[in-house]
Amino acid sequence: MKTICYVDGYNLFYGCLKHSQDKWLDLYKLLYQQIIYPQNPTSQLVKIKFFTADIKAKIATHGQDANEAQQSYHRALEKCYPDTIEIIKGYYSLEKARFLAYQNPPDKQNRVEVWRLEEKQTDVNIAVHAYRDAIKGHAEQLVFVSNDTDLEPALSMIRQDMGDTVKMGVIFPIRQQEGVERRPPNELLSKHTDWTRRYITAEELTASHLPLKIPTNKKPILKPTYW
Repeated sequence: MKTICYVDGYNLFYGCLKHSQDKWLDLYKLLYQQIIYPQNPTSQLVKIKFFTADIKAKIATHGQDANEAQQSYHRALEKCYPDTIEIIKGYYSLEKARFLAYQNPPDKQNRVEVWRLEEKQTDVNIAVHAYRDAIKGHAEQLVFVSNDTDLEPALSMIRQDMGDTVKMGVIFPIRQQEGVERRPPNELLSKHTDWTRRYITAEELTASHLPLKIPTNKKPILKPTYW
């Protein structure tokens, strides 16, 4: 069963990777070997589409180091899986905005100036890629790695238009860890899919790291030191 996996990088980072030692993550090992294949051994992975955006160094905790670490990670994925992993980038928008100050009841006249950082294009990119792959017959199974409500209309439309000719699964990027409360899974997504994985375990993440050093024709790609 030809399978394409669509990964919301923002959701994956904040749901599983932030403040962890697992950022140097091998998406193929984690998503296909650990989850999709055990779920259905007839699954044949065609592509992992990784949707992300370049970090803005001026507002990142680690500044330019964060941008360089992210670029090293992207190069590592493409070097290890040139035919399997495709990185599709949106962008971050940083704009001044005036929001309502926190008070109860709200007062529309009482506003504060803030910086608003938003990731742009990821949701629509996932939606149009998945829909096009479905209608063009590029895959028999679509697997979404996201917990974002904004994808629900796309999954609903694929189900309505394709019926049972395309299978769908959803993997919620929620790190399962004892004693840690996480965002609950989004039932609006799972109601359209044939199967749901409600979490990713810490053990699965730890077992799915890229090599610390990846050879190239020039300088090797190294895992960032602060990762």
